[in-house]
Amino acid sequence: MDLPQGLVTVYLLLVSLAQCQHYYLLRPIPSDTLPLLELKEDPDPIYDPRERDLNETELRSALGDFDSRFLSVSPPQDRYTGNEDLEELDLQQQNPTGMMPKDIKNLDFDAQWGKKRKASKKLKRRLQMLLWSYSFCPVLYAWNDLGARFWPRFVRAGSCYSKRSCSVPEGMVCKPAKSTHITLLRWRCVQRRGALKCAWIPVQYPIITECKCSCAN
Repeated sequence: MDLPQGLVTVYLLLVSLAQCQHYYLLRPIPSDTLPLLELKEDPDPIYDPRERDLNETELRSALGDFDSRFLSVSPPQDRYTGNEDLEELDLQQQNPTGMMPKDIKNLDFDAQWGKKRKASKKLKRRLQMLLWSYSFCPVLYAWNDLGARFWPRFVRAGSCYSKRSCSVPEGMVCKPAKSTHITLLRWRCVQRRGALKCAWIPVQYPIITECKCSCAN
């Protein structure tokens, strides 16, 4: 007996979601060290750099490579540069970018119910995009002000979307999966022989570059 097209579509979707759950459970769990915890600073202004310590020419020379995609000396005009405020968007309506995950691309959408029914290419593509957009974990970039004791003080850092689960059934969330490091200068003061000695030192600052759907714990 032939099934109505609508019932076939629902059945295929349920089958695909059940198979996709296995795909999610095989996801590796990335490091939980990102994003960075907020740095607690001593509020005493004695530990702040003075105007003569903020010579931009000297600081650029000391820093070396200045990646303007992630670093800014002055406050950027738009906090979410190169991005909409995706935290306020329904990501299920957004088209994921990059290569479709192989596990979704290779899902079998053919229904076995009495006589095997082969899903059309159009239906298969629609179901693949539905699953991909639901599990898609974009990196949200925003400019952060690290304060006067860092140079440059404005860093374009990444974070993972966290307003909904990315798995079916719910339970998994978008978490950091890959990161890169950029070099900043950090104003560091220490007490030596009763006097306060301060200087700029290079430090490595991690930036999230990829988020993946992973276990919550």
